[in-house]
Amino acid sequence: MIWELEKFHDRTAILDEFGGAVTYGELAAEGERIVSAAGGRCLVFCLCTNTIGSVAGYVSFLNGGVVPVLLNAHLERSLLEELLAAYEPKYLWVPAEMADGFAGMESVYRVYGYSLLRTGYPTEYPLFPELGLLLTTSGSTGSPKFVRQSYANILANARSIVQYLELDETERPITTLPMNYTYGLSIINSHLLVGATLLVTDKGLMQREFWQFFREQGATSFGGVPYTYEMLERLRFFRMDLPSLRTMTQAGGKLTPELHKKFAEYAGSKGKKFVVMYGQCEATARMGYLPADKAVERCGSMGIPIPGGTFRLVDADGGTVTEPHVTGELVYEGPNVTLGYAESGEDLIKGDERHGVLETGDMAQFDEDGYYYIVGRKKRFLKIYGNRVNLDEVDRLIKGHFEGLDCASAGVDDHLYLFVTDGSLADEVKDFIVVKTGLNQAAFKVIVIDEIPKNDAGKTLYKDLAKYYE
Repeated sequence: MIWELEKFHDRTAILDEFGGAVTYGELAAEGERIVSAAGGRCLVFCLCTNTIGSVAGYVSFLNGGVVPVLLNAHLERSLLEELLAAYEPKYLWVPAEMADGFAGMESVYRVYGYSLLRTGYPTEYPLFPELGLLLTTSGSTGSPKFVRQSYANILANARSIVQYLELDETERPITTLPMNYTYGLSIINSHLLVGATLLVTDKGLMQREFWQFFREQGATSFGGVPYTYEMLERLRFFRMDLPSLRTMTQAGGKLTPELHKKFAEYAGSKGKKFVVMYGQCEATARMGYLPADKAVERCGSMGIPIPGGTFRLVDADGGTVTEPHVTGELVYEGPNVTLGYAESGEDLIKGDERHGVLETGDMAQFDEDGYYYIVGRKKRFLKIYGNRVNLDEVDRLIKGHFEGLDCASAGVDDHLYLFVTDGSLADEVKDFIVVKTGLNQAAFKVIVIDEIPKNDAGKTLYKDLAKYYE
């Protein structure tokens, strides 16, 4: 059991924009009925939305020993069919209006606008006893590769987040991220641990209804990926009157130093907290955080290890980096490092393959005071005429110089493609990068596209750009 729901019996656990509300006591009682309908421990695919029914199902399954696989409810149908064939879950937990779309599956329970469908698959794969949850790392692509998270992973990470964000039952976080995305889910996990009230909405930041719900219900915090903060700046967020807001968190990729500074200074001037965090699904969610009081001073840093975790940097020869400002691959150790991956139903019996150690694939440095800075991805490099070019750094340079321009760099060795959404800036962008890198302009090509492809979490889908390569 992850959450002691009865401990906060009369408190409101989840509230939606339509006036729907569920207390912790009701969530506990309903959870027992949902798990009973499922017949105990088994595998269930949850088609997630930011609604009461979706959250209630997830909480019930996890607390009751049923293993949920969290997927976006809008996942393309052929991709969903492939996943169903690979894992053969015993049940689906779907929005009630979608239930009729699954021919031959029987609805055995309905509550909060969601339906539990018995799939009828012949195979029921054995589950590792500590396996608690399966999450995808790919957002909307439907990859069969899931991260296997244990109960201990989830609880350790939630407790750590509660500690460093100093969460308590007065918190009212509002959903800005899909709950099937590790960052969005970590907000749910940690706040339910302290008896807080989740404000759930499928409305986005660009919709007036989102901000109406935010103000009416006195939201105290929200989380965002870099793309979220780019949108907020365009929405003139700094002019908004949001007296209830206490904390803004950011993860899911590196914010440009310029945008980090703007939000950190805004938070400081308004008596609010801006907390940059670092994580991966393979570490349940969080690995590092930058304390709010260091947000301006350490601009560009992702901070220090979370409580219970440690970082170290490994150089190209496998040695440990001991000097500041030297780049190495970031390795994390902690109780939240997940069990490993699954790529089919047969893998669900596998045990712990990582033993608390995660090679993150991120290249980083630390300063004299032990604050860490991500400088790029291990695999996001190209060789241009023998020179190693960090593509993440190229993206950051362009976004920092051309305010409001969405861009992405990708390519193959000796051919770097710069994708931009504003054709009028194409030549300027190319000239800028040629000067910054000092490399021959023949290596660069600018391609103008309508929008940069992104997944549910706002992360750029670089592989979708490969079709433009010559």
